[in-house]
Amino acid sequence: MKYPPPQTLADWIRWAERRLKRAKLYYGHGTETARDEAAWLVGHVAGHAPNDLETHLVEVPGFAEIEKIRALVEARITTRQPLAYLLNEAWFAGLKFYVDARVLVPRSITGEYIRERFVPWLPPGNVQRALDLCTGSGCIAIALAHAFPQSRVDATDISDDALAVARTNVEQHGLRERVKLIKSDLFEVLGGVRYDLIVTNPPYVSRADMAALPAEYRHEPRLALTAGEHG
Repeated sequence: MKYPPPQTLADWIRWAERRLKRAKLYYGHGTETARDEAAWLVGHVAGHAPNDLETHLVEVPGFAEIEKIRALVEARITTRQPLAYLLNEAWFAGLKFYVDARVLVPRSITGEYIRERFVPWLPPGNVQRALDLCTGSGCIAIALAHAFPQSRVDATDISDDALAVARTNVEQHGLRERVKLIKSDLFEVLGGVRYDLIVTNPPYVSRADMAALPAEYRHEPRLALTAGEHG
């Protein structure tokens, strides 16, 4: 079937969706379908956040934007990298984060619990001190700081690379005074500090399952995913 040449952002989303579908890619790093991934890609190029894209679908991208859309779609297909790495962008708990291949792409259901401030299980006013174990990009720690504005948050990770990415995000969100990054193997260097809330998204994949994962997951750091023989 022949389609008319794409003109608007909506047309380019449909064009990208068709290309991604034909490539039989795997989703799960912030999107669940080719359509959602195409919308995220085109919206990023056009400078629109996912929640704002719908009101801009009739816009016509310029030549440079069209070339970038084509290049990103081609890169997504040929490299099988998660789109978040190609864009250096991920969304978690309604917030935007910098990501690259040094950290896991944020995607945990924990983000929804944070946005709801763990109600009804936790009285929100009681959270003065929080801990994010295995912080990776820092997304959980930063989301906690936004959800509980009266709190201070410690964020630990064993990876220097991950902490470097987390530091970038802490700076971009203006939270240097409230989110403290600590190199630690879980609780190892925390001493006797006590917390009102502890949140973690630790490595959980067995070695056998890791080998069987789609190519997109094998671009992520093994340290952040693999947890021994049995996960």
